[in-house]
Amino acid sequence: MNKKMMMAAFGSLFLATTAFADTMPSSQIYLATELDNGIKVTPITDAKGYHNQPLVTESGIYFTQSVGEGNDSQMDLFFYDFNKASAENLTNTPVSEYSPTLYPHDAGLSSIVVEADGKQKLWFYPFDKSQAPKRIFDHIEPVGYHAWGNTEDLVMFILGEPHTLQYTDLTGHLPKVVAGDIGRSLAYNEKRALYSFTYQADKQHWFATFSPKTQQVKQHFVMPQQVRDYTWIDSDTVAYAIDNRIYTRNIEQPKQVSQWHNFTSYCDSQITRLSYKQGKMAFVCQKL
Repeated sequence: MNKKMMMAAFGSLFLATTAFADTMPSSQIYLATELDNGIKVTPITDAKGYHNQPLVTESGIYFTQSVGEGNDSQMDLFFYDFNKASAENLTNTPVSEYSPTLYPHDAGLSSIVVEADGKQKLWFYPFDKSQAPKRIFDHIEPVGYHAWGNTEDLVMFILGEPHTLQYTDLTGHLPKVVAGDIGRSLAYNEKRALYSFTYQADKQHWFATFSPKTQQVKQHFVMPQQVRDYTWIDSDTVAYAIDNRIYTRNIEQPKQVSQWHNFTSYCDSQITRLSYKQGKMAFVCQKL
């Protein structure tokens, strides 16, 4: 994949908000671990280079990282192992992969792949290296982000004018358009059986949920306009970053906003992504 194609794909995946220089913008991923007497914060990637889209799991953190330079550079999927305290390249392919997500129907990851012709489609990458990666949907594109539900259903961020949230399942039905003018951050709240997302409506930036059972969208509260990413920390509470501080909000008490963590000592610019699970939070610091 040439550099021009890679940069165009990167721009569309990230809502075309990043201005490109000769290289990807530098970003670093940190791991914040909750302890009985406080919190421990350590970097899990280098400060130089591009690292993004962390996904915290029980055993480690999946993320994307730029590999190579110039015309030979692309994005690969990496895994940081908590026990080994080190990361490895999981894909190492000639195409770019983004948005690593645990695939709930087999052992592996689902990922957005920028194929050789520049199309962005959803693929499955098995953990068993004897199995070849395969495309999940042939007819659905361009996909930017996705989140899986409890059965064989999922929501996808489909790029367009405007970007839309679309709902479908593994049977391959044509997706249903749920909402338009959506943000990049998609998640599934298993206990509530709801998908969550943000979108623009009535000139405001809403945090909302979609019920696959009722097929209805519910607006919960207005997010600050600069917030593009969030993570569930329990079934009722989401966390998001403004600059280098983390705030929480409970959907049952949406008017109450609390500062949770101040990461100024570790990130002197902006936290652009975050992921949380069982006392561990990964966050991305955009380097100046």
